[in-house]
Amino acid sequence: MGKSHGLRSRTRYAFSRDFKKHGALPMTVYLKTYKVGDIVDIKANGSIQKGMPHKFYHGKTGIIYNVTKSAVGIIINKVVGYRYLEKRINVKIEHIKHSKCRQEFLDRVKLNAAKKAEAKKTGKAVQLKRQPVAPRKARIVKGTPTTLAPVAYETYI
Repeated sequence: MGKSHGLRSRTRYAFSRDFKKHGALPMTVYLKTYKVGDIVDIKANGSIQKGMPHKFYHGKTGIIYNVTKSAVGIIINKVVGYRYLEKRINVKIEHIKHSKCRQEFLDRVKLNAAKKAEAKKTGKAVQLKRQPVAPRKARIVKGTPTTLAPVAYETYI
């Protein structure tokens, strides 16, 4: 008998819900507002089988280009060989969530605006660009070095 390599082969844990997380989804999943241009992450969710994205897209991030009553259209860049293909998939909203990939950038923009306003008020120059992590400071290691040797192998017969 041959092995099965079907569409949902080897997905025992990929499509299943977490421990004690089975049953109906909470209403907050359905009440989130999605707009065209939002960046979303595609997640697997085993309880809803309709509108489930192909297993390749689970964990991928895309941009919404279409919104319908119960689903959204998402543009995803897929690597095929040496090139990127723009894939458009339709996914029910149970299988997506807002991405947090831009949150750090947005926080930095607000912080920089506040720093710039403060610098303008005080009249001092301020560094807003991110800097790479500097090398660690030099230090002197005190003590005598110890030589490590393997423990002799013993057999009891």
